[in-house]
Amino acid sequence: MLDVSEMWDFDDPKKSESRFRNAIPGAGRRDQQLLMTQLARAVGLQGRYDDGLALLDVTQAPDPEIGAWVHLERGRILRSSGSPGKARPEFEAAVRDSVGSDALHIDALHMLALVAEPEEQGALHEEALRIARSSREPRARDWDASLLNNIGMAHADAGEWRDALASFEIALSSRERQGDAARTRVARWMVAWAMRNLGHTVEALAIQRMLKAELVAIGEVDPYVDEEIALLEKAPRK
Repeated sequence: MLDVSEMWDFDDPKKSESRFRNAIPGAGRRDQQLLMTQLARAVGLQGRYDDGLALLDVTQAPDPEIGAWVHLERGRILRSSGSPGKARPEFEAAVRDSVGSDALHIDALHMLALVAEPEEQGALHEEALRIARSSREPRARDWDASLLNNIGMAHADAGEWRDALASFEIALSSRERQGDAARTRVARWMVAWAMRNLGHTVEALAIQRMLKAELVAIGEVDPYVDEEIALLEKAPRK
C-alpha cells in the first residue's frame, strides 16, 4: 500500500491537501481511495469539517483496511468538530477492521483511547503499546514514544507523578532512537516537567536550560521552555 506518511506536513495541512489532490488522478484505484481519506483529513484539519466528511462519503472501501481508514478519518473529523460521542463508534470500527496492519491498528486504538472513558484509556494505550513493541513494522514500532507519552499524561492527570516520570523517561529513549530532534526536545521537556512536579527542581532546571540553549542555537523560541525556566528559577532548590 502507498505510504502516505511521507506526503504529510502536519504543520501545513493546506499544503498536504494540495499534495493529496495532485496525487489522486495518477494513482491506482485502491491508492486513490486511501488518498481520499487523507485528503479528507487534511481538509478537516483546516476546520472544513463538512467538506471532509463529504469526501469520506464518496470514498469507496474495496477491502477492510481501506474501510478502517475511512472510519478512522471520519472519527478524527467528528472528534475535532466537537462530537466525540459520534466519533467513538467510528474508532471502534477502525480498530475492528485494521487488524491486518499494526501501524493502522495502533492508530485506531490510540484514537479510541482519546474518546474513551478515563477508566478505559489505560488498557487501550497498553494494548497499543504491546502491539508496537512486538511489531515487525518500523512505523508501528515508532508509535511507542507517542503511546508512552499518552500513558505518562494519564498518570500526570491522576497525580501519579512517579509513574508519569517513568513513562516520560522511556518515551525519551524511544524518541532518541527515532532521531527526530524536535520531538526529542519535547520528550526532554516532559521529563523535566514531571521532575518539577516531583520537586526535583535542580535537575528540571538544568534540562530546561539545556533546551533553551539548543533552541537559541537554531534560532527558535519555545514559550513552554521559557515558562518552566521562570517557574523553576523561583522554586526552592531541591
